[in-house]
Amino acid sequence: MNTLQHPQNPRRCRICLVRHGETPWNAERRLQGHLDVPLNEVGHTQAEATARSLRGGRFAAIYASDLTRALQTAAPAARDLGLETQPSAALRERHYGLFQGLTYDEAAERHPDAYARFRAREATFAFPEGGESLADFAVRIDAALKALAHCHLGEQILVVTHGGVLDIAHRLASKLPLEAPRDFPILNAALNWLEYDGDGPAWHLVAWGVQDHLASARDELPNA
Repeated sequence: MNTLQHPQNPRRCRICLVRHGETPWNAERRLQGHLDVPLNEVGHTQAEATARSLRGGRFAAIYASDLTRALQTAAPAARDLGLETQPSAALRERHYGLFQGLTYDEAAERHPDAYARFRAREATFAFPEGGESLADFAVRIDAALKALAHCHLGEQILVVTHGGVLDIAHRLASKLPLEAPRDFPILNAALNWLEYDGDGPAWHLVAWGVQDHLASARDELPNA
């Protein structure tokens, strides 16, 4: 079982963050962003495995991005834990603007200057055609996770979301700057545990990239 002990401190909230299961576009190295791509067969299998690993855990609530791939991943856990998934647009992936729907290779070939800025993790660079900057995305995710944590101090919750969201969450806890290269995994359907200290306030890493319940899992690509 991959569940952890329920937090005893009434001023802390423990969050199990799960990236959605695999989609066809993950397998194609294609940027999804806000586009609504469902799970593939592997992704559904991963979602069931994640649900089994969380059985017996004490969760006060389940939240998920309102995109289909996150809701489909959350569904088996919600069924097994007897909870209703609460969808939230605030937990969506970063909006990649005109990159959405392109593979990484296609984005690099068609928009080399923008792709270079993306790979360099320029915090203020916003993708053309409605995309978010990394800095704005980080503000959105920090606010969304803090709001959930404050609603559940003294409790443990499950949040099913996206790779970019997990990237920001890890950096909030580890203090790794937005511009720094990623040095931690972000795997489909793995378990990632954070704790929010309401007295700090501060984020703390508890465990990251737990995947022993999975036969295989793809990392978020690339390290950007």
